[in-house]
Amino acid sequence: MTTETSSDIIIIGAGPAGLFCACNAASAGEKVIILEKNVTPGKKLLLAGSGQCNITHDGPVREFLVHYGDHGRFIKPALMNFPNTALISFFKERGLDMMTTAAGKVFPSTQKSTDVLQILEQECRTLGVTLQYHQPVREVRHADGHFFVITRDTTYCGNSLVIATGGMTYPGTGSTGDGYPIASSLGHTIADPAPALAPVLADRFPFGELAGISFDSLPFSLVREGKKIGSHNGDVLFTHQGLSGPGILDYSRFIQPGDTIRLSFVGPVSKEQFVKDFTDRIAAHPVSLVRTIVLQYKIPERLVTTLLKLSGVAGDSTCAHLAKQERTNLITSLLEFPVLVRDLGGLKEAMVTRGGVSLPEIDPKTMESRLVPGLYFVGEVIDIDGDTGGYNLQAAFSTGYLAAKAISTKVR
Repeated sequence: MTTETSSDIIIIGAGPAGLFCACNAASAGEKVIILEKNVTPGKKLLLAGSGQCNITHDGPVREFLVHYGDHGRFIKPALMNFPNTALISFFKERGLDMMTTAAGKVFPSTQKSTDVLQILEQECRTLGVTLQYHQPVREVRHADGHFFVITRDTTYCGNSLVIATGGMTYPGTGSTGDGYPIASSLGHTIADPAPALAPVLADRFPFGELAGISFDSLPFSLVREGKKIGSHNGDVLFTHQGLSGPGILDYSRFIQPGDTIRLSFVGPVSKEQFVKDFTDRIAAHPVSLVRTIVLQYKIPERLVTTLLKLSGVAGDSTCAHLAKQERTNLITSLLEFPVLVRDLGGLKEAMVTRGGVSLPEIDPKTMESRLVPGLYFVGEVIDIDGDTGGYNLQAAFSTGYLAAKAISTKVR
């Protein structure tokens, strides 16, 4: 038997964006229902920061804008309306202090995602939000200015509808792209979803046995079809299958299978400068081992051994006996070692999703659909993905807040 329930606002998805949108709308006097297909809320939130919940980042919020790829302009109104300082204050006022690491990452002082989720859920209940779990949405209809959300046994009717279903990474948490067909059914375009903040899986990766070696602020460039199309500088980690670390994860939104990543193990130096410096050192120390000279560039010893071998240089070669071709090979290995991208980590490995509901179809000042009045999109379901370091959770909270504010203002 199907029943019907009405509300001012229906929110689909009980992740951070949905929960925060709900409590802010309810605090303005709106009647809110959240529909969640899981039996508990925030399953993906509980995994954030390896369970410690890197909730946001330190520093002026204007500096956040460069951490969303090409979409900083779109996310700006949300961040300015609800910045990192406001998010920190929200939790502090409810008894959860925050701590900031040397790298600027902000975590709850308890370092437990469960504490963040508990506050969000309790805030919703205190403000009278109705949380309906185990309610997967089968269909959404829009007629006569109302939204009808149909689940297995209930039809929910609302004046406004907020899609907060997240992306499609970590599908075991229920994040399976459910919002995309809903948005499509209401006329929206979906920018092709794909894994973001994903590790690189390399073709014939030669450093698999060196998994665990990491590099601080390693420069690298991206080459596609023989042309350099970009460069980046960030922390890089060797894995058994390829490359990871914040620098690679952040830049993965631009990387495609078939690309080549060129790593500079000697830091940010031009080819001309390095060739001269390396050649001068070799000439000045003819009886020294080549490996001794290479180690002067502060490269891990195990990596030096591998690079010499890959360059065709014997481990016991002295500088005086370094052949011209061996020197050329070694310079290339040190300055722009090529790693061929076979693929990117899949949905089970990537932290967030790139792609989603097309940004030109959403008003960035309100998060309301430009196509369907009363329809809003918040969080990862839209075509926004941030760097590691708390930028994605901040975007979820900020867009959730902005939508709630817009709905409440519009109703009044």
